[in-house]
Amino acid sequence: QVHLVESGGGLVQAGDSLRLSCQASGLPFRVYVMGWFRRAPGKARQFVAAISPSGSVINYVDSVKGRFTVSRDNDESTMYLEMNSLEVEDTAVYYCAANRATVQTTQDFYEYWGQGTQVTVSS
Repeated sequence: QVHLVESGGGLVQAGDSLRLSCQASGLPFRVYVMGWFRRAPGKARQFVAAISPSGSVINYVDSVKGRFTVSRDNDESTMYLEMNSLEVEDTAVYYCAANRATVQTTQDFYEYWGQGTQVTVSS
C-alpha cells in the first residue's frame, strides 16, 4: 500500500522559513515524479512545484519562484520543499503527490496523495 506522509508544517511569521518533507513508502520512489500542491482557505487546490525522478527537471508556479526550492533524496524516498521569505498568501494545507508520467502541473495526473500538512503564515 502506498503512503505519502507530509511533515514540517507549522505557524510562522511573514519572512520566516519552513522545510516540508514528504516521506514515501510502498512505491518505487525513484521512478516517480513528485509534486507539491496547496489548498488555501476557500480556494481550490493548486500546483506549487514538481520534480522529475532524477531531479533534473523542476517546475514551479510563478508565485513561489525564487522563494521555494523542491528537492528529493531517492535513497531516503523523501521529497522536500524549502520555503523561504514566506508570505501570508502562502498559508495553506500543503500536499505531496506522485505520478509515474511527467513533470505535471495538473493534479489529475497524480495517482497518489498525502494527507497534507498545515502551513500558516502570520503578518
